[in-house]
Amino acid sequence: MAADTAESVEVRAALVRLRRATGLPVAFGGLVDPGGRLVRISELSGTATHALSALAVSSGNGLGGKAVALARPCAVSDYPASRQISHEYDTAVATEGLCSVLAVPVVVRRRVRGVLYGALRTARPLGDRTLGAAVAAARDVEQALVVRDEARDLLDAVRGPGPSAGAAKDAAWEEVREAHGALRALAPRIADPHLRAELLSVCGRLAGAAAPSAGAPRDVGLSPREVDVLACVAAGATNAAAAERLGLRPETVKGYLRSAMRKLGAHTRLEAVVAARRAGALP
Repeated sequence: MAADTAESVEVRAALVRLRRATGLPVAFGGLVDPGGRLVRISELSGTATHALSALAVSSGNGLGGKAVALARPCAVSDYPASRQISHEYDTAVATEGLCSVLAVPVVVRRRVRGVLYGALRTARPLGDRTLGAAVAAARDVEQALVVRDEARDLLDAVRGPGPSAGAAKDAAWEEVREAHGALRALAPRIADPHLRAELLSVCGRLAGAAAPSAGAPRDVGLSPREVDVLACVAAGATNAAAAERLGLRPETVKGYLRSAMRKLGAHTRLEAVVAARRAGALP
């Protein structure tokens, strides 16, 4: 993949976090190709040469290839002398002057999507704390890829026939609505503000796509949390269930719901959901 794809940007940011959290001077990584057999090293952080740039690592070969094949983190304290790995990439590793290296796979839905590496230029063991921090950086990438995949799937569903095309399509649209609610509930727990804003933007596009074709969606002034609560209500959640899902108190959920109903001119929970959908606030 090109270095400017959204996925590669996530890898690049994760490498910076990995170096900051571990103190390792060098980090690099890349994504697995669509065939699942090669990792193309596309992102470098702290390297002194370009020896690793665009290196294609085959599944099972070298340290990163081993991490891909096993779908688990791997590490060596002396890369050139290690008998735990094959040595197809020794020239590139030696040119960069690396000795202790770790490789952590990025696994999404049981499929390896990329690998993050961290390295020292001296031969010494990399402790559990360092490995744990590298794993945490990989988890950040995994979460970002999951969110992007979910958003892409939802947008693909919206591009298909609308919700009024029959019972089967109605059922499929309900799946989209449930997924929309799940993504709205997930958004506040995403630490990266840019990713969170991107996710909420996708949710907004989904909601707008479901608005009646007779007119453009109207702004009814709902707050993000009011939309979150209405999405839960639309999925059939009680106030208590919505509170648990959103990490709020039931009283707070009730307050958001009352406010939303007032803005929508609704007298019941169902009327509020219907009005929100007509306004383009919900899919």
